[in-house]
Amino acid sequence: MSLTYWCEQAWLPDGVAEGVLIEVEGDRIAWIGQGAPGPAERLAGLTIPGLANAHSHAFHRALRGGALEDKGDFWTWRDRMYDVAARLDPDRYLRLARAVYAEMALAGVTCVGEFHYVHHAPDGRPYEDANAMGHVLVQAAREAGLRIALLDACYLSGGIGVPLSGTQLRFSDGSAERWAARAEELVSAYAGQSDVQIGVAIHSVRAVPPDQMPVVAEFSHTYAAPLHVHVSEQQGENAACVERYAATPTQVLHERGTLGPRSTAVHATHLTDVDIELLGQSSTYICMCPTTERDLADGIGPARTAADRGARITLGSDSHAVIDLFEEARAVELNERLATRKRGHWRAAELLGAATGAGHSSLGFPDAGQLVPGAWADLVSVRLDSVRTAGAEGLEAVVFAATAADVHSVVSGGRRVVTGGRHRLGDVGALLSEAIAESR
Repeated sequence: MSLTYWCEQAWLPDGVAEGVLIEVEGDRIAWIGQGAPGPAERLAGLTIPGLANAHSHAFHRALRGGALEDKGDFWTWRDRMYDVAARLDPDRYLRLARAVYAEMALAGVTCVGEFHYVHHAPDGRPYEDANAMGHVLVQAAREAGLRIALLDACYLSGGIGVPLSGTQLRFSDGSAERWAARAEELVSAYAGQSDVQIGVAIHSVRAVPPDQMPVVAEFSHTYAAPLHVHVSEQQGENAACVERYAATPTQVLHERGTLGPRSTAVHATHLTDVDIELLGQSSTYICMCPTTERDLADGIGPARTAADRGARITLGSDSHAVIDLFEEARAVELNERLATRKRGHWRAAELLGAATGAGHSSLGFPDAGQLVPGAWADLVSVRLDSVRTAGAEGLEAVVFAATAADVHSVVSGGRRVVTGGRHRLGDVGALLSEAIAESR
């Protein structure tokens, strides 16, 4: 089936153009040109490629806005997160993830990287289908209209040198070998299905001992799968790692062969100069999650310096304190301003590239994130006449003025998902309210 869209403005590889015609065949862009709209469906405002949310924990959405008056840090927040994780089962997780992914679609996201570690039943025993929880995440993404990179995480310890306990038991397969056997079943289940990428993850140096990391790295090499890992999110993590291994988390990962052009270091907030060089020289992606990093008082990562040294920056909403990739993008620049007391570290095109092409590539979808023939047909249209964007121009209007509320139309993989700011599933707020009430 062929459809043609006429974009009032569109962000193409050469910049913003007016009166852009985009012909879609199936799930791909077939042709792009310029001209009069004719009978084509009109897309007002600025149309950009679909956004990639490169780091998500869907169930964390249930924590938004809760007990924000409490004092504490990441570790006290983690206790509350474990409480939510303990209540999940496949049916509840399907309803929650579907609503969360629909919220992402409303915000212009067409692909999500789900960093998945809630694998088993609350007592740690596998479900009859050991990948039941992973399967519901794929189902949720499809029903919400997103592609998904299911980043199945290896999780073996409760901290550096600390055994698993409580809710953590449901995260673990017991060994990297058993994790790999289960992950291979996922690869087989989704072989040949272009909207699903099975990736892998090392939860962190806290949760995976170094001698187990090569199993995950080898899995990534064997299946050409993305490999993601939480890195240096807190200073306490760094201190414990140096005390135990006489190396930073990045150095440990480098020594075990887990860095490289298919790998993504998530957060990378507290890096040494050596860490930055290792990540840059290995062409490892760095996924910045600024709204989560500020919500949890983690700190400001050295995004500009790392990018200048060769690391490729992507963006994620992580704990979903907000789901707004425009906010994540501009926060990278605004955080640099706070840290340096100077303005102008990032161009709008660089930040939007992190949210689109770079993000999709880091999730195993290199043929997405650009408006070019042959790419996935992901068209996200943003209003330029709202109370936020009126008077702003070009990409700056989107990156530095727009919010998720300004997205009015989303075509994901050639399918209309959002029309007039409304998701095809209906009232997403109601879906979220019901699912979150269950998880609490």
